[in-house]
Amino acid sequence: MAVLSRCSRAVTAATTPNAAAAKFSYLIRALSPFSSSSSTFDADNGLNSRIKPAVLGTLKREPKDRNVQWVFLGCPGVGKGTYASRLSDLLGIPHIATGDLVRDELASSGPLSSQLKEIVNQGKLVSDEIIIDLLSKRLEAGEAKGESGFILDGFPRTVRQAEILEGVTDIDLVINLKLREEALLAKCLGRRICSECGGNYNVACIDIKAENGKPGMYMAPLPPPPQCASKLITRADDTEEVVKQRLRIYQAMTLPVEDFYRCRGKLLEFDLPGGVRESWPKLLHALNLEDEEDKQSAAA
Repeated sequence: MAVLSRCSRAVTAATTPNAAAAKFSYLIRALSPFSSSSSTFDADNGLNSRIKPAVLGTLKREPKDRNVQWVFLGCPGVGKGTYASRLSDLLGIPHIATGDLVRDELASSGPLSSQLKEIVNQGKLVSDEIIIDLLSKRLEAGEAKGESGFILDGFPRTVRQAEILEGVTDIDLVINLKLREEALLAKCLGRRICSECGGNYNVACIDIKAENGKPGMYMAPLPPPPQCASKLITRADDTEEVVKQRLRIYQAMTLPVEDFYRCRGKLLEFDLPGGVRESWPKLLHALNLEDEEDKQSAAA
């Protein structure tokens, strides 16, 4: 069983189930009207003391009490979904990826499907209105299932989105994943999805040699299991031209979001040192978390 030892403001002011549900309902109601219209982690030194002290706590809570409200930032392909999903499992709270919401809508016959297809295939960012509409619907569905708390992945992407979110809920921590651009490009071009189960894999083997004072980096492929190997497909937007365009757009539009949260003392910048095997333990250390299952697997 994964154990939470310490957590970055792992609970909000509303710790009782009723209070948490009320706060979650308020977030849904507050987002709905919009749908229509630095600190750096170092492997040796841990967290920079400039993060607000309140962001790092030493609280132990049962999963049902962990009303965590975290955000993952980072360039397309950096691995937000991978690490957010792992933390979601560890903490027992939902991982809400706006990219998945967009892809689900694309696969549907909904009214936004054709509009989204054109936007995504051109490597453009989806508009605030569309993203907030999809997010509002997802939160509403989660509330109906009794969810409280979340890890957001892919939202906010603009300062306007961040301001909207800040106005209606208290984000505890913003984790900004960073990776060298050459590794990012290789990762994006190596992404594969199982057309049957929806599993995400990566066929790229990234081996960057140390040079000019920069450390080397190795990221092993994430191959599919045998039953998925013959069913792999490539995302339509994972071409070199589109990936480079997405990175340019990110630099122009999303970097100000980092500054937005940095000024509020909520931003944790984490430089990925390699693949999941190398990065996951260090990310847990940065967040003051422990994963007992991961420890047992490593010791086996």
